[in-house]
Amino acid sequence: MLTIRHAEDRGHANHGWLDTWHTFSFSSYYDPAHMGISNLRVINDDRIAPGGGFPTHGHEDMEIVTYVLDGALEHKDSMGNGSVIKAGEVQYMAAGTGVRHSEYNPSATESVHLLQIWLLPNKRGATPRYAQETFPVAAKRNRLALLVSPDGRDGSIETHQDALLYGTLPADGTAVSHQLAADRQGYVHVARGRVRVNGVELGAGDGARIDTGEQVTIEGVDAGEALLFDLP
Repeated sequence: MLTIRHAEDRGHANHGWLDTWHTFSFSSYYDPAHMGISNLRVINDDRIAPGGGFPTHGHEDMEIVTYVLDGALEHKDSMGNGSVIKAGEVQYMAAGTGVRHSEYNPSATESVHLLQIWLLPNKRGATPRYAQETFPVAAKRNRLALLVSPDGRDGSIETHQDALLYGTLPADGTAVSHQLAADRQGYVHVARGRVRVNGVELGAGDGARIDTGEQVTIEGVDAGEALLFDLP
């Protein structure tokens, strides 16, 4: 069974430099019916204007994954990391005991479109950690590429949480499938384009919760790109 979360039903804020949509309660958007799923706490769909960004701020005890769709994002943090995350790259930061960082769009002409995902950690007070990996189109075309996992298998980024995050770019008319274990549930977020999830067509920004133990099938419809979460 699918429970659909339509894009237009999400929380929304436009700050000029930032146009953001919140799948789950975040910042000034609060809906007790949408506080997250399992250990998945945040999916923010952000578009940052040229030169805009988040000044230095802090996080603690959160697993933060940034998935860049278009453009680039410049990151600097108190661990000494400084990098530019480009489309097709995934950044991970375990905030643990505390991290301060900034995130800016370094372009003077192009906006950056990204998804920021927060997972609740399975332990508090971990040592902060940073990772960044490239997952090219070929790795996600007509397959489920494992991006994040608790053990770093198959080239994924290792996190402090029992959550599996897959990315996929199914060609139109092509489907990929994933079987959920009897004690695990799924969530699909459509990053862009259109896909069918278990036969239901969804567009960019839409999401679908999938009951425990079900098979998840994602079919390309119109240049679709999707993320699949496999959660306890």
